[in-house]
Amino acid sequence: MTTIEFYFDPACPFAWATSRWLMDTTQRRTIDIGWRQMSLAVLNERADLNDKQQHHMEVSRKLGRVLAAAHNEGGDAAIGALYTALGQRIHNNGEPVTPDMVAAALTDSGLDPQLADQMTSTLYDGAVRVAHQQSQDKLGDTGGSPITCIDGQCFFGPVLTAIPGRSDGDQLFDAIATLARTPSFAQLQRPHNGPPDFSND
Repeated sequence: MTTIEFYFDPACPFAWATSRWLMDTTQRRTIDIGWRQMSLAVLNERADLNDKQQHHMEVSRKLGRVLAAAHNEGGDAAIGALYTALGQRIHNNGEPVTPDMVAAALTDSGLDPQLADQMTSTLYDGAVRVAHQQSQDKLGDTGGSPITCIDGQCFFGPVLTAIPGRSDGDQLFDAIATLARTPSFAQLQRPHNGPPDFSND
């Protein structure tokens, strides 16, 4: 059994691609995934951002509040189901992030749709910060979304520009699991274009 903790921001398309790759891989590998929240809004709150980036951080902030509220109501299990329901709408379907959309995702996840009201509330801002700090503490550094921990070894990434097919996905998982078991491995990176395109998924 391989144990994975997956820290994600629901607004991040790269994290969505990675999460769907992991979910597909669970069909052929013995993997237990724990879904964990982090926040790009908190990570970038002191950054000098353009208008488009600021809008993206506002979406992150609103969804983060709802995730924290869902976790308060349903624990870790609620996070995974809600992430899937939100991600399919946002990243696969291109739906705008509105209270009605979030309420529908909550309903599909077996959660109270009124939790969508937390999008504009500051009630769970403290919980979002705590969850984000836990992701950074796990990584041992400052990192974005996603952060993947494999049997306790944590990395920023993998950053995927598409969801790999079955064969490539399995090879990727085996390679990353090998890196996680290699104490001397620290970092591997190459330039990429993005964000991912999910229009055909």
